[in-house]
Amino acid sequence: MKILKIDHLGIAVSSIDEKKNFWTDALGLKLEGTETVEAQKVTTAFLPVGESEVELLESTSKDGPVAKYIEKKGEGIQHVAFRVENIEEALAELKEKGIQLIDQTPRIGAGGAKIAFLHPKATSGVLVELCER
Repeated sequence: MKILKIDHLGIAVSSIDEKKNFWTDALGLKLEGTETVEAQKVTTAFLPVGESEVELLESTSKDGPVAKYIEKKGEGIQHVAFRVENIEEALAELKEKGIQLIDQTPRIGAGGAKIAFLHPKATSGVLVELCER
């Protein structure tokens, strides 16, 4: 498996409109747009930082994964995403190593990226996303 870089940090927020000002006004990051991913019950906002991004995540449903995360742990870093060269090969390698996966095969995420999540039980409590763009 070849990890190319940290693709983005996913930050769960109750409201993108209410929380984006810290990132844009205080830190000076530029909001490049938002996208709703219906299958994941989330709206995302992208704020590039060099070759990576901060991704603000707002749930579109009370039963969505981001809403459940905020209910359980509060707002904050929800996941770290690593860009990989080949996501299918990466998942096969991790599965062979006995790493517990949430996604056995990639699905389509924000920006049309192929994504898959590793189970936090296998990663010391960190939700890890692999993505291929």
